[in-house]
Amino acid sequence: MIVILRLGHRLPRDERISTHVALAGRAFGADGIVYSGQHDSGLEKSVSRINEQWGGNFWIRYEKKYEEVVNEYKKKGFLIVHLTMYGIQFQNEIDQIKKNKDILLIVGGQAVPSEIFELSDFNISVTNQPHSEVSALGVFLYEYFDGKIDVKFENRKIEINPSKKGKQVVKSKD
Repeated sequence: MIVILRLGHRLPRDERISTHVALAGRAFGADGIVYSGQHDSGLEKSVSRINEQWGGNFWIRYEKKYEEVVNEYKKKGFLIVHLTMYGIQFQNEIDQIKKNKDILLIVGGQAVPSEIFELSDFNISVTNQPHSEVSALGVFLYEYFDGKIDVKFENRKIEINPSKKGKQVVKSKD
């Protein structure tokens, strides 16, 4: 199981980016997201609407205190992986990380508390340059799943019929 912990969600500043963290996580194979900071029912409704239309069991949960989330998942035996531009290049650690099926992936929002660097089993970077947490998450999950991201979601009402030109969204046959 892969769970994303989104740190320090702020309204209205992070509405769009936190939604994109959830969407990228869902599309690239994560199981769910826990977010801390400010509670945002709009974010929760967006994720629910996506699941309702596009299928799947991706879930979202709010926890005010990120420390409780990290401790909860540590007790469950999850590997704690913090995606940060200050970390060690993920290519050097990905094989070790892949040995674990249960991972809590931490992505920042506002300034990441220094405690996160200590609580994490791995502090890894996709690049040591400033970049988006959405891109880091996507690249990491792509590598973790060996590029196999063509996830078929159950219970979908609509799906895309891939085409070279134009958009074809059709009702699902499932």
